[in-house]
Amino acid sequence: MSGFPLRLAGLLSAGLAAITLGAAFVAQYGFGLAPCQLCLWQRWPYAAAILLGLAAWRNQALRPWLLALTGLAFLATSGIGGFHTGVEYGWWKGLESCGGGSTAQSLEALRAQIMAAPIVRCDEVAFRFLGLSMAAWNAIWGLALAVLALGFARRAFQEAA
Repeated sequence: MSGFPLRLAGLLSAGLAAITLGAAFVAQYGFGLAPCQLCLWQRWPYAAAILLGLAAWRNQALRPWLLALTGLAFLATSGIGGFHTGVEYGWWKGLESCGGGSTAQSLEALRAQIMAAPIVRCDEVAFRFLGLSMAAWNAIWGLALAVLALGFARRAFQEAA
């Protein structure tokens, strides 16, 4: 990591976040794996990491701070992924929005709500790779990206001092 040009660290972080977010969309739209609420929440930090990484690439003065924020965005998605993994494995209860709960006031309203949207439960694994769910892989990958971005941030702070 010490030989990688810091001016490209933000671009690398943004690119890896974009590839990851793109893979989630391919899984959803290409392979029909509908996301649950927690799956959707795991995507937002990647969008933030893309913006922060691009800003770090373009702004040398703020680069250390922007890289640190990029690393925190990756930590956020890793944390959400870890929570989601725990819900999938039954270690703890998920959110109300994960179970397909309803706010319908009548039987007809409930029927209309059910027919309008597919219910995707957060505690059911849609796909496993090498024995781990996509949420578990996201927790691992997000942590790896956080280590990378925070390592770049540390180096940027050292070089700025």
